[in-house]
Amino acid sequence: MKWMQRARVGSTLTLALMVLFLTGCPKRPEVVETVPRAIAPQGEVGMPAPPPAPKGATSGEKSPTEVAAQSPEAKPTPEVGAVPEAKIAEAEARPEIAAEVKALGLALKDIYFDFDQATIREDSKKLLSENIEWLRKNPTVKVTIEGHSDERGSSEYNLALGDRRSRATRDYLIAAGVEANRISSISFGKERPFVLGHDDSAWQWNRRAHFAVSAK
Repeated sequence: MKWMQRARVGSTLTLALMVLFLTGCPKRPEVVETVPRAIAPQGEVGMPAPPPAPKGATSGEKSPTEVAAQSPEAKPTPEVGAVPEAKIAEAEARPEIAAEVKALGLALKDIYFDFDQATIREDSKKLLSENIEWLRKNPTVKVTIEGHSDERGSSEYNLALGDRRSRATRDYLIAAGVEANRISSISFGKERPFVLGHDDSAWQWNRRAHFAVSAK
């Protein structure tokens, strides 16, 4: 009888200890993995982060402003304050007048001289007749007759020779009826060769009187 009581008491104690053990042990906390939030980069402490790059641009691409600044073909337009080149040229030299004078000069023919001579040759008289006729049809045009020589001789001698050639040509035109106040003369000697070279194939073209339209 006592043995059974002891066994019952022992069972009760064992059950009580088990209950205490189960209820007394703390639960293992659940581990929750979290990812730290990304922090926007900052240039300096206390300074705001730079604005994000525009959509569609990559690290290797350049902005339209950079491309426009580096492109040699890019030219300013009137909408952004550019001054057209024609306006600049017009303000400086009136290009329409310059082009007209150049075209007029092409209508007048040069004449050529023999070596060390300032006499008008027979073949040059026909060209001068055409120049005289053109000047009569264009009475407002003024010309300058330039005297030239080849490279042989000193600069001083060739300046004098060029002067004789330009004066002889001017006198011929005046004798044919062209007003003297429309014609002036100058000498360049050998300083402005028409053809470069060191033989008669070049020299014959440099012994000349050249007609340059100076005004209209």
